[in-house]
Amino acid sequence: MGKFTYDINRYEPRQMVALPLGLLIVSILFLVFNTAITGMPVEPGIDFAGGVAVTLFASDSPEDVSAYFSAYPLKSIGESINNGYYLVFDYLDDDAFRQMTEHILAKYPDAKVDQIGETFGKTLQTQAIWAIIIAFILMAAVVFVAFRTFVPSVAVVLSAFSDIVITAAIMDVLGITLSLGTTAALLMLIGYSVDSDILLTTRLLKRQGRLEEKMKGAFHTGFIMTTTTITAVAAMFVVSTVGQVIIIRDISAVLLVGLFVDLMNTWMLNAGLLKWYLKDAKGGKNVR
Repeated sequence: MGKFTYDINRYEPRQMVALPLGLLIVSILFLVFNTAITGMPVEPGIDFAGGVAVTLFASDSPEDVSAYFSAYPLKSIGESINNGYYLVFDYLDDDAFRQMTEHILAKYPDAKVDQIGETFGKTLQTQAIWAIIIAFILMAAVVFVAFRTFVPSVAVVLSAFSDIVITAAIMDVLGITLSLGTTAALLMLIGYSVDSDILLTTRLLKRQGRLEEKMKGAFHTGFIMTTTTITAVAAMFVVSTVGQVIIIRDISAVLLVGLFVDLMNTWMLNAGLLKWYLKDAKGGKNVR
């Protein structure tokens, strides 16, 4: 069985863009459906939905801890180092919150209990969404000013948009909630995406030489850059998972997913659109 290789010059533009465009359409439909059902494209975490977070240290098993809180709306329980637990509950009214706090401190006097109100959570939710939208708009503006050519600029923006949308859909499938940390990861992903896309676009538009050679050189450099970043993020994911550092684990998980998605969008979607544009601009035959 032969080794799989991706020869960027072997495939026609229509073949290159088919998979990423198909996944983008499916992801958009999935997120629209989620929004219609739940009000959010991705399930919000405690930062945005509100709720109660409890940190405690005990020698009890997870089953024992869960049983102790069976009368309360426990959503998740995460284990940490040094017999630590991080528990997340649905939002409680003031009376229920006081009763649960007394219940917690009766057995775990050193526990830390925090509540995020629904109104405050929705405010954070709105601010996070606007941060992503504004970052994306500013990125698009810089790209259009830098290249001043419609098709290459649209290709870069579409690739970055596809990175965010497909990653968000995969987040929901994997059960990764939208929190302040994962929102920061999505913002970082915009930067990673534009970095690789601008490398490809600059190599093809600004340098002299045959299209095939420029495409091959850009792919070699960009692939090494992205896979190096993936290796570093994977190491961060492993360390944070072993140490049960939940926020770092979630950030690195989103970045890992997004970087793999970016490989596809940069070297299939963006490269395919640029290949079609440059062949057509030079008066070449209509590509299949």
